[in-house]
Amino acid sequence: MTSASQYVRDKANRTRLSIESYYAQAVVHLAEREQRAEKLEKQMAEEGLNELEKEERRKIHAAKENDFLRQRRTKLSANDFQSLKVIGRGAFGEVRLVQKIDTGHIYAMKILRKSEMLEKEQMAHVRAERDILSEADCEWVVKMYYSFQDKINLYLVMEFLPGGDMMTLLIKYDQLTEEQTLFYISETAMAIQAIHNLNFIHRDIKPDNLLLDAKGHIKLSDFGLCTGLKKIHRTELYRNWPSQLPTDFVSKPFESKRRAETWRKNRRAYAYSTVGTPDYIAPEVFQPNGYTKSCDWWSLGVIMYEMLIGYPPFCSETPQETYRKVMNWQQTLAFPPEIPISTEAKNTIKGFCCEVDKRLGNHSGIESIKQCPFFKRVDWQNIRLLPAPIRIEVKGIADTSNFDHFGDSDLALPGVKEVASDNSTPSVTDKGEFVHYTFQRFQCLTQQKRFGGVSQQQTANAQQLHNLRTELNSETQKERGTNPKEFFGGNHFGPSYGPGTEVEKWLARSARLGEHAKTEQVVGRDGGRRKQSDERHRRLTAGARRAPANQSTACGSRADFFRSP
Repeated sequence: MTSASQYVRDKANRTRLSIESYYAQAVVHLAEREQRAEKLEKQMAEEGLNELEKEERRKIHAAKENDFLRQRRTKLSANDFQSLKVIGRGAFGEVRLVQKIDTGHIYAMKILRKSEMLEKEQMAHVRAERDILSEADCEWVVKMYYSFQDKINLYLVMEFLPGGDMMTLLIKYDQLTEEQTLFYISETAMAIQAIHNLNFIHRDIKPDNLLLDAKGHIKLSDFGLCTGLKKIHRTELYRNWPSQLPTDFVSKPFESKRRAETWRKNRRAYAYSTVGTPDYIAPEVFQPNGYTKSCDWWSLGVIMYEMLIGYPPFCSETPQETYRKVMNWQQTLAFPPEIPISTEAKNTIKGFCCEVDKRLGNHSGIESIKQCPFFKRVDWQNIRLLPAPIRIEVKGIADTSNFDHFGDSDLALPGVKEVASDNSTPSVTDKGEFVHYTFQRFQCLTQQKRFGGVSQQQTANAQQLHNLRTELNSETQKERGTNPKEFFGGNHFGPSYGPGTEVEKWLARSARLGEHAKTEQVVGRDGGRRKQSDERHRRLTAGARRAPANQSTACGSRADFFRSP
């Protein structure tokens, strides 16, 4: 085939991919818009609004939808963010704490180099992660707000969870109590079920991918190996390894202590390597016969074992030995007698780490798991409202003390630095591998900008919110006897921190209805309608003055998360 013919075929392929992706995303956007409209109608029905109030809410919602359509066409770049710190590094990229310049919001930005993705055939991985994060919108999955690309890199902008990850927690505490394990395994089970409800299989459930929010609750991350988006798995990494059993299958005196020390020594290196470790992968994943969602439940059993014992059940000196142990789990899954655990906990682990047809969760998902004696005390409906058994110390919305320190890192974002130095740099690919990678979330784009271009009403609303936060901080400071921690002079309030969310929603609604009332006065509608609007505006204004006393109890005492606009 001539080079000209190949060029035509490549161009036709790029065009086909672009068209298919465009219409697929158009269908998704339409469905999401309809879902938002249905959610609004349901919310208004629950609030018992009259027809006039419903019509006002519909107009506000329609304006937000139109604004979203306009802003979705706005191209994002790395220049829209300021890099604050490197908080993670992996085999194919890094994660940075960043601040969006126009809003001041804090995010975690995952940066992946295109050339690395192409060279190591990771295109399906990054596409998988982008797709699942854009589709998932629940409390158990880390929320993605933006994804975009430039000539050099791919970018995923996600919510920043200051609690770190479960791997760091296990390294710090070595072992967890059964009460602590019960809480974290229950929340992880809920997160896994949320992914399964979206018809995805995670395939890479491990402590590294269990993130902790500011209150210590679990959120699932890293979806690069989700099934259906990658043609091959890691089987080829182990296919040519020796098949004989390792010599240390028989338990030896003090073996658990030696294995725990070896595991702790190598754990961090495994997390940063390109190969990783097969400790948490179900045996059927390595076999050519295929696998189902139950492979994620196997991984949950391995994590539960590690929490209680201090190391995974199949850990060894090398990944090859670990692989052989996983494949021969009937002989190698054992519990060290010097580390006693309850019969219920042991049976639960065995229920997860067993044959596929007998495995917990294989037939009815989390419902069968809830019936286990070990989980009988779990309040599944309210578990995320309960306090976590291990308190996460967070001093501010940009606190990175629960992450590794990378002191040698350049704070400049790589895309900004490299593109600025050579604007003529050609794209690393021209075959459409990353076509339509861009994503922007509706909730994020409809937030009010904090710097410049705001109306007088928005400015007044911001000042009102500032006064409310100041008073709440003052009250909680008296209760706690400590000063609220500040970051950047206390000028930035992130989008994902709970205590201020309800207050902001309440004030935003107050401002919108108040602005609508003023508009009705200007256009000179009939006297009765104008009088009704005046009364509503006075009522909302009076309610805003009473808000601090009414909201302080509901917001709790975490003054650290209240930030001035």
